Amino acid sequence: MSYETLKVSWGSGLCRITLHRPEVGNAINTAMVEELRLVLAQCEAAPGEGEKPVSVVVIEGGAEVFCAGGDFEAVAENGSAGDPGPLYDIWLKLAEGPFVSVCLVKGRVNAGGVGFVAACDVVIAEGDATFALSELLFGLFPACVLPFLIRRTGRQRAHYMTVMTKPVSAADALASGLVDSVVENGEAALRQHLARLRHLRRPAIARYKAYMAGACGDPVKDRDRALEANREIFSDPQVLADIRRYVSELAFPWED
Repeated sequence: MSYETLKVSWGSGLCRITLHRPEVGNAINTAMVEELRLVLAQCEAAPGEGEKPVSVVVIEGGAEVFCAGGDFEAVAENGSAGDPGPLYDIWLKLAEGPFVSVCLVKGRVNAGGVGFVAACDVVIAEGDATFALSELLFGLFPACVLPFLIRRTGRQRAHYMTVMTKPVSAADALASGLVDSVVENGEAALRQHLARLRHLRRPAIARYKAYMAGACGDPVKDRDRALEANREIFSDPQVLADIRRYVSELAFPWED
């Protein structure tokens, strides 16, 4: 399938999505959001015969600009930014979907682009990447980005980034928790991450992310859910079979 605003590749349990509106800094528009919705729906769908289910989704942008945020030209033309719900749901899918979402960042990230970064499970950034929330300069504020950003960085870090509006370096983003790894060569680092992530099975990822989505981080409040999840895991026949095989053969689940 061809796309107007994306480049998409598939293979061996991996879906790689590149934001592709280079003429406008990969700005987010309605078409991009709809195409992302379609691709992520395919990622969630049951695979065809002989195909592996998608367990890793990679989001990336251009070499100089990852994403400049919302499309101001469209807002100026239409007099409205449109319904924010579909884009929020894209970020929610990256955060809670049954796959590991990886964001590979090169260059500049602004406004809504930060939403993609903050929503992903793993963020790899090259050293020259920058991250900014410029909305307050225009009388706006990043209402939809903030829930994901706060989850990653904490409230005060997200607040400071919002009110200051200035770009944050990759090193500072790493220190705040917005980024997980700062590297010289993003492609090489991605390959290293994928070498580990490809071993994870889709059912385990889905179960884990569903659990984490409801965890509050309070050991007392989370106790009942934690015990229930633990019991469910150890009653899964596939999990038990993998454990027995490891004990008897010293073979990991992904090894033939």
